[in-house]
Amino acid sequence: MFTGIITDIGTLVAKTPFGDGARLLIDCQYDAAGIEIGASIACAGVCLTVTALEDGGNRTRFAADVSGETMEKTTVGSWEIGDAINLERPLKAGDELGGHIVSGHVDGVAEIVARDDHEEMTVFRFAPPKELVSLIAEKGSVALDGTSLTVIEADDTFTVMTIPHTMGATTWGNRKVGDVVNIEVDTIARYVARLVAVRGADA
Repeated sequence: MFTGIITDIGTLVAKTPFGDGARLLIDCQYDAAGIEIGASIACAGVCLTVTALEDGGNRTRFAADVSGETMEKTTVGSWEIGDAINLERPLKAGDELGGHIVSGHVDGVAEIVARDDHEEMTVFRFAPPKELVSLIAEKGSVALDGTSLTVIEADDTFTVMTIPHTMGATTWGNRKVGDVVNIEVDTIARYVARLVAVRGADA
């Protein structure tokens, strides 16, 4: 599990075919000694498994394999060499839960349809997949490219606000209208929707 609090910005340094998907090699600042093969790292919100490690002194490179389905349903398929990627290590027992519970199981992609920059904040508006609209609520949480954010307004589109720290500590500073990002709706919203659907079917 993750919290949506980004702890590093990685760089994609290699992407090679692997089965029906790809093998990624990502450069980061994490200490290689603190990462085990098989560990999970959220990459732009996508939970990936570390399959190999390279210790480059003050930099670390880790490999992760992604399936064709993951490449189709997330932004991973469009990643290019040199792209910056939000990274987060998994939550440990006793860690502070600074964002919200994020599983790393992306629900789809959302398009940025507006960006309004103000002195103390930036407001982004997104167009999510239609099937997710009912799961996004005002004042609720949503994970976008792995970042835990609070929904301001929600109808067919929704808005979030980012502060200068978030813009500088993540990839959000470079995001523009037309970009697509990974979206994971709040886990509670997903289960409530499922419960309502099942009860409705039994009625």
